[in-house]
Amino acid sequence: MILLWMFLGLVVLILLNVPIAVALGIVALVAMVASSGPDILPNMALVMYGGATKFPLLAIPLFILAGAIMNSSGISRRLIALASALFGFIRGGLSMVTIGASLFFAEISGSAVADVAAIGSILIPAMKKRGYPGPFAAAVTSSSATLAVIIPPSIPMILYAVMADSSVVQLFVAGIVPGLLGGLGLMLMAWHYARKHDLPVEQIFELARLRKALREAAWALVLPVIILGGIFGGIVTATEGAGLAVVAALVIGLFIYRELDLRMLVQAAIEGVIQTAVVMLLVASSALLGVYLTEQQIPQQLAAAILAFTTNKYAILGLLNLFFLAVGLFLHSAAAIILVVPIVMPLIHQVGIDPVHFGLVVTLNLGIGQQTPPVASVLMTACSVARADIWEVSKVNIRFISVLLVVLLISTYLPAVPMLLVELFYR
Repeated sequence: MILLWMFLGLVVLILLNVPIAVALGIVALVAMVASSGPDILPNMALVMYGGATKFPLLAIPLFILAGAIMNSSGISRRLIALASALFGFIRGGLSMVTIGASLFFAEISGSAVADVAAIGSILIPAMKKRGYPGPFAAAVTSSSATLAVIIPPSIPMILYAVMADSSVVQLFVAGIVPGLLGGLGLMLMAWHYARKHDLPVEQIFELARLRKALREAAWALVLPVIILGGIFGGIVTATEGAGLAVVAALVIGLFIYRELDLRMLVQAAIEGVIQTAVVMLLVASSALLGVYLTEQQIPQQLAAAILAFTTNKYAILGLLNLFFLAVGLFLHSAAAIILVVPIVMPLIHQVGIDPVHFGLVVTLNLGIGQQTPPVASVLMTACSVARADIWEVSKVNIRFISVLLVVLLISTYLPAVPMLLVELFYR
């Protein structure tokens, strides 16, 4: 009952247009004072500070900054040119280029919103100019950007690892196979749509053009090698890998491509600070809520209630899938992870679900939530770039969301698919 009242209070505050981080803090504050009295107030600042200063969280602003620098230094443009050389000969080739470029970009930024802003600002106008319907251009860009949440490095995965006390590196590895499956599925769906609506072929495949694109994008491709190679090789932690990504992006942008100037760098830093502030305020507020829930043993009570209903872990995963899909309609992925994951983790441990496997399922669920109104942060960004009506885009986007749902079901009920590389290299 306490959890229900807290949730209703949170919903009311959000409907009143109170920022989610502030709403979380208010709900936690009221609950803690009601249960422990005003004497608890001096400790709240320490709890918030401690929650927001965990070392793995440092990777978030660094990956955001690396993506912003990459956007400003010509790296994105070269990755798009490489994707065009690889996929442009297929019918509906620009949509394939969009998906391929999103896969490349996801390996550096870790942010779906950054992905759709960087890729969409270039490719959505290009698709519309070539006769692609605006809603289709926005839909394919939005859905392919969602792959950034499961392809390493992933900011939501970092948040989950902190909240669930799990391995960031193993979560990154678990996202590789589902991410590639998702990319392939989206390409097949885009090809089917292109054939049905007779969308154009951009150009014939030319080996010389591919060699040129590879040569120009070679330094851009060094970034994911540095990030992922260092992390997976055990040379650096995820946080240290994020720092290396920033340094590499600076070196490539300033000294190799020479397209990054001081003004662009300042703007990238400001953009990174703004995005980081939003996430970290959420984390700090959630620390208060986490302390209260732990003291009241609400996660344990929830676990006992669900286990009284069923003890089958796949049935429980199905229920949690539905729950997270519903949560994703109304909360951004960071807020949903911070709010819900600490509550359900005792249940996950009790029924024997691997926390890494569950982390991938949660992340993919909330990635799909980025495509479903009313919140749909990634979809909104794509619609804004395309100047398209969100409901018209959503009608087309159902096709691509169905692909992501299939990947979710495979990842949930065939755990060997996402866990194959984890088992191979880490267990």
